Amino acid sequence: MIPSPHIADVTQQTFESLVLAKSREIPVLADFWAAWCGPCKQLMPVLARLVDEYDGKFFLAKINSDTEQPLAARYNVKSLPTVKLFRNGQVVEEFMGAQPEKAIRALLDRHIPRASDTLVDNAIQVLRAGQPDQALAILQQAVKTDPGNDRAKLELARLHAQFGHAAEAEATLAALSVEARESTDAVGLKAQLEFVHIVAGARPPEALQAAIAANARDSAARFELAAHLVLRQQHAAALDQLLEIVRTDRKFRDDAGRKAMVSIFNLLGGNSELVKQYRTKLSMALN
Repeated sequence: MIPSPHIADVTQQTFESLVLAKSREIPVLADFWAAWCGPCKQLMPVLARLVDEYDGKFFLAKINSDTEQPLAARYNVKSLPTVKLFRNGQVVEEFMGAQPEKAIRALLDRHIPRASDTLVDNAIQVLRAGQPDQALAILQQAVKTDPGNDRAKLELARLHAQFGHAAEAEATLAALSVEARESTDAVGLKAQLEFVHIVAGARPPEALQAAIAANARDSAARFELAAHLVLRQQHAAALDQLLEIVRTDRKFRDDAGRKAMVSIFNLLGGNSELVKQYRTKLSMALN
């Protein structure tokens, strides 16, 4: 490998300082390899190029699994090469085999702080202080200066959605990397935007409540009211309205009640107690 201050051969004696302690400062990529391993030799020049390109943003620890068998056993290394990414003393990601450079770069980028992340953090603080317009401007600047920062784009899309700017939020989500678009946060935000669209053409909540009081089977009113409730973060109340549509008017807008309930499940991440409770209720209503 190319001599570099950002690469070191690590032994059991130096593992604490060069991997665990250093990972509290920057990400450490621990490459478990052996001299007889062909794929290890294929991977080495890829890692060397990345070390040179990233210039100190991560540290590469080379661990010879033949001579450092206790370390390999400690971290359950069963095949070579095995590469583990350490952050704050813990393994946060890993891969086995000679991976393409693009995949390794993506792994590193998920854990290496970016300059634009400071802008994102500032925007979040400004938003919490009750200044959403200023937060929006900061996030727009973050995305402009670093178009590859998925975190900045996701926060910008979330704030656009909060403002009711559905088109801008959707355009920002579309600009995310493929991996980021499939994240729980992005899927949830996309689900939220469905309700933003509904509310844009909906009657006021008071009118909808009056319509339901006059006709309990007014599915359109319940559907619109549920959208308002979602944007107010009254998710249980919204789910109750949609569940009533499923129970009494299954054919409404091509099963829109059930589909909207699923969108709320996605919005909430799918694993909360509320979601579990209403998944059961939905299943009972469908059977």
